[in-house]
Amino acid sequence: MPVADEFESANATYAASFTKGNLQLPPKRKVAILTCMDARIADPAKALGLSEGDAHVIRNAGGRASDALRSIIISQQLLGTREIVIIHHTNCGMLTFSDDQLRSQIRTQLGQDADHIAFLPFKDLRQSVLDDVAFLKKSELVLDVPVTGFVYEVESGRVVRV
Repeated sequence: MPVADEFESANATYAASFTKGNLQLPPKRKVAILTCMDARIADPAKALGLSEGDAHVIRNAGGRASDALRSIIISQQLLGTREIVIIHHTNCGMLTFSDDQLRSQIRTQLGQDADHIAFLPFKDLRQSVLDDVAFLKKSELVLDVPVTGFVYEVESGRVVRV
């Protein structure tokens, strides 16, 4: 059975007892959380003690700020968020390659040119968090709001402030 079929079945069970259809569109806690798409961070809201409706959770490969800028602007300008939390994590796949390596792999496997894409890998986990915090604080498109960085430890489930 394809995974999508399993999702439909699981969703039918979920929807049968769903009671949160009246939540407001803007996030109640006025915070946007940016984190990695890594499957080991299956539920960032749960890891941070959040419930549906509390926060925007923006995910991409590596939890990179430049890749999430569009979503952060919408979150702030249209939906009222006034704080940003960036969470990268230990043992991230973004630590394992370079743009050149991935572009070469794409050329070899797909016969396509991806030279125009910045995949945003990094070599230093802590520094990647600091870089993304600085990027958002310097951006003229982002409101002057608190921006805090953390590293999520996939081994323990803890977040550590950077």
